[in-house]
Amino acid sequence: MSRAFEHEEATVASVHKAFADGALTCVKLTQAYLGRIAALDRQGPKLNAVIAVNPKALETAEALDRMWRENRAACGPLHGIPILLKDNFDTADMPTTGSALALKDSRPKKDAFTVARLRAAGALVLAKTTLTELAMGGTTTGSLHGQTLNPYDVTRTPGGSSGGTGAGIAANYAVFGTGSDTYQSIRSPSSACALVGLRGTRGLVSRSGLIPFSFTQDEAGPIARSAADLARALDVMAGFDPSDPVTDGAVGHMPKSYTAFLDPGALKGKRLGVLRQVFGNDVVHAEVNRVMTRVLDKLLELGAIVFDVEILDLEGLTTDVGLADYELKAGLDKYLAHIGGSTKSFDDYVAHGAYPSVVAAQVEAARRRGMRDPDYAAIFIKRGNLRKALHAAMSEHRLDAFVYPHQKRLVAKVGDEQLERNGVLANASGMPVITIPGGFSSATDDAPLGIPVGVEFLGREWSEGMLIGIAHAFERATKHRRPPKFPS
Repeated sequence: MSRAFEHEEATVASVHKAFADGALTCVKLTQAYLGRIAALDRQGPKLNAVIAVNPKALETAEALDRMWRENRAACGPLHGIPILLKDNFDTADMPTTGSALALKDSRPKKDAFTVARLRAAGALVLAKTTLTELAMGGTTTGSLHGQTLNPYDVTRTPGGSSGGTGAGIAANYAVFGTGSDTYQSIRSPSSACALVGLRGTRGLVSRSGLIPFSFTQDEAGPIARSAADLARALDVMAGFDPSDPVTDGAVGHMPKSYTAFLDPGALKGKRLGVLRQVFGNDVVHAEVNRVMTRVLDKLLELGAIVFDVEILDLEGLTTDVGLADYELKAGLDKYLAHIGGSTKSFDDYVAHGAYPSVVAAQVEAARRRGMRDPDYAAIFIKRGNLRKALHAAMSEHRLDAFVYPHQKRLVAKVGDEQLERNGVLANASGMPVITIPGGFSSATDDAPLGIPVGVEFLGREWSEGMLIGIAHAFERATKHRRPPKFPS
């Protein structure tokens, strides 16, 4: 008699094997995850990572089980896999609120392009997750849901803005989830919650059907507990979407499957440039630097060629290069005009007045600025200069990727600002980047395992497969991913 399936830290592969062995059904798995959400999200540590559970989750699971029994050959690559969606991804069967009270009655007419692809592949949308209101920051606070907590230390934030997905996947609410990344919103919760997150090359994944923040900087992607699950999710999410013309650039640049890059020896011979310029040098940075020292030593041990690289005036190249302040109003006006609900424009949202104080500065900046602002065009030139500098360094040193900590200091305490993150290198250049668990800080009473520290690898355009290979090789060798342990 087979043992009961253990859903904690389950993967796509382990779930499908259990389905095939008759040890698990989608209904049983869905029930287990719903029980986990009930125990941890509104009770126990009260992580507050879920805005809404799909009311038809069990009904959908029953249908997926029937399909598995009757026509397994027709089942997709994610069949029966429960997932979490950041609540700025449109769903036709559930509200899409962006964590904003002003959008609580927002009812999209159809699924986002990526959501439709995930469902067609057999994934089960289990719940919608919290985010910093309209993705405008890194603390995962919204007027609709309040503050989401980090499962590794409930006195801290889970990063953001995709912190609900980060906290939920870290706490084993589902197999994987989705995030969006304008500044660093996939990678920040991945770093803070011991997960793997990828911001792909601009155009790899469609943004149509996502509440927009910056149509130049926005990217969508998966957040998972392993590189293998991230690769399987990316296989489904990536691809051309006529509703998002920038995805035309991905045509011809995607492999048959990103799982082909899951090589335990992928780090051998890789040339990795360490960007010491984005490390911190003060006492507050000591824990992250301690973890990064071990990361770099391990990369050498695994056969990588690791050496320091310096980019002239990197601080200047990465200062004041954000476009969201200039694009938010136009993007939100266009989106809200086509969504059912009482809030039909950016001005309506502002007039509603319910947004939390942590996003007030962003809202005010968007009110004052726009795409006709003379600084808008100048920022594009500056962003291009950063990209040229990164490419020049990669060519000069024959680099496969840069490596650095996602955040110079540990993720912020609740109520504090998220400081000293390094997401700008990718969001201003359009180059792909993966964030993976690098280790943990020292354990404390509030954090029994310590605080997760994420390491980033930034590569050339369309090098996602190589980055996934690096992530897989490192995680296989280190096994840094550990589920949270809640204080008793």
